[in-house]
Amino acid sequence: QVQLVESGGGLVQVGGSLRLSCSASGRRFSINRMSWYRQAPGKERELVADLTSGGSTNYADSVKGRFTISRDNARNTVYLQMTGLKPEDTAVYYCNIQAYPPCIECPYPPPSWGQGTRVTVSS
Repeated sequence: QVQLVESGGGLVQVGGSLRLSCSASGRRFSINRMSWYRQAPGKERELVADLTSGGSTNYADSVKGRFTISRDNARNTVYLQMTGLKPEDTAVYYCNIQAYPPCIECPYPPPSWGQGTRVTVSS
């Protein structure tokens, strides 16, 4: 089981920037996909960005050009750099990690979720 610890949320004004971090730890794991999701009040959780082990990225249309996902493999950490923040970016942001199976014959483990970090953008 992979444990995730998120940090970096907070209150920021419109147009400001924040960087979220998510550090993964656990026994014998290798990360496949790292993702950020968010859930605004009264809305469903949605994918913000993800990053595969091969370096491919995918972004929600609403954040393209403003958010950047990156990873530090040595630290098992994924980041979400957010710029040009808007009030509609206000949400709780969750890190999601999909690890590779621990052995060749093993199934993929269930994805791990962080506890969430709140981002509030004030106008």
